[in-house]
Amino acid sequence: MEVTNDWKDYEIIDASRGEKLERWGSIYLLRPDPQIIWDSGDLREKYKGKIDAIYYRSDKGGGHWENLRNINARWMVNYKQLKFNIKQMGFKHTGLFPEQAINWDYMMKKIKESKRSIKVLNLFAYTGGASCACLKAGASVVHVDSSKGMIDWCKENVKSCGLEDKPIRYLVDDVVKFVKREIRRGNKYDAIIMDPPSYGRGSNGEVWDIEKDLNNLVLLCCEILSDEPIFFIINSYTTGLSAIVLKNLLTITVDKKIKGKITCGEIGLPIKNSKLILPCGIYGRWENE
Repeated sequence: MEVTNDWKDYEIIDASRGEKLERWGSIYLLRPDPQIIWDSGDLREKYKGKIDAIYYRSDKGGGHWENLRNINARWMVNYKQLKFNIKQMGFKHTGLFPEQAINWDYMMKKIKESKRSIKVLNLFAYTGGASCACLKAGASVVHVDSSKGMIDWCKENVKSCGLEDKPIRYLVDDVVKFVKREIRRGNKYDAIIMDPPSYGRGSNGEVWDIEKDLNNLVLLCCEILSDEPIFFIINSYTTGLSAIVLKNLLTITVDKKIKGKITCGEIGLPIKNSKLILPCGIYGRWENE
């Protein structure tokens, strides 16, 4: 497991009974997490008076936030030289996955080591954590997501990082249709990142199912890789999907086209007050040797 340890503005304070207490800058949030099946006490009692907001999940789906203190609708957290806008979203999220910092560091290192112009394609790109990291390292980025709201949020993050003058294109689009158009146009990329959801809908209602559609998307992406790509990263939060599955997929697709090194595994975050590690997802990574 790869564990992110370099955060200053974020940490998991404690975790128990399906909930985690996190510090986002100076704000303390209590959110549910299905991985936390152990019981080390009631966090609401243990940290009474310290929690700023709690997310309550509904039995009917979704849920809501209860703010115990007056907090800003938006605030910022820093990761090294990057700065991100944080908001309380309707489905427990905040617009950032802190565990992905391990990938941001990796991407920035690979881009800087290449010592040439690198063109990055970020699919299912969300609010742009990876896009900001790649821009900061000197790459140009094409950022694709089916949600206009996520695209707008990415623009805010890019501006907060002071990168608005860097080469980035934002596209509200279905990723499969976009990649097919890029194949027809003959456009190529030196690095591809994707964070596909388990299920989703494209900009025009196209249905996405990771089990049925991921293999085809990766095959399509192989057609837009440059002659000298530096990395291809797949992240996933899909329950029950093994990291080995992503390694297998990259082996029969990307590595079949261009031989490289493939790694896979879990990504986690340390839990400060218990010295445990919270698993937060999986990754598969192809890189040039």
